[in-house]
Amino acid sequence: MRVYPMGLKVAERLCVVVGGGRVAERKVDSLLACGANVTVVSPDLTPELEARAAAGEVTAFPRQFEPTDLDGAFLAIAATDDRSVNEAVAAAALARRVLVNVVDVPELCDYYVPASFTRGELLITVSTGGAGPALARRLREELEGRYGPEYDAYLALIARLRDELKSRVSSPEQRGRAMNAFLSSEALSFLREGREGDAEKLVKEYLAQAIEGETAI
Repeated sequence: MRVYPMGLKVAERLCVVVGGGRVAERKVDSLLACGANVTVVSPDLTPELEARAAAGEVTAFPRQFEPTDLDGAFLAIAATDDRSVNEAVAAAALARRVLVNVVDVPELCDYYVPASFTRGELLITVSTGGAGPALARRLREELEGRYGPEYDAYLALIARLRDELKSRVSSPEQRGRAMNAFLSSEALSFLREGREGDAEKLVKEYLAQAIEGETAI
């Protein structure tokens, strides 16, 4: 079944993770990194989750799951090794129209969590629709080697050029030419070589060319 690719904004929204093991811990870490308000429900927690709860980073209920735990939730993740608990979470989520992911049980999921990594604001994901998580992880590892830390600075320069073009160049054609020229330039190579100043000069150069080109029209 095809799924619709999208990015969810979970900042300051209630996200409930049912489970207290290593898998749940990774899910909690990812949600916190995106600014979510996280509640964890499990009789047992890893030391890391206990520490987060003690620090007030998450709300923890050290007991069995109850359907009302999902009241007001935006999304839920079931990360237990108990099929009956996972099914109960999925049923409670369905009844409350809460998006739910049941780890390693695709048929109970509203959404899948792809293998992913970031380079600053650049997010690269790989999904197999739940069919082959191991393959998704392998492909992610390959892509991590291909897209290194220089892409963080590269995207920042692209964003800066885009903002400048939008505010100073009215012609969509001129903006498009300038951006395509920058993407085809040596900027990325400069960043890989640690030549940030040279990469920044290219932003100014292509912006100036776009402004000049529009003036000449």
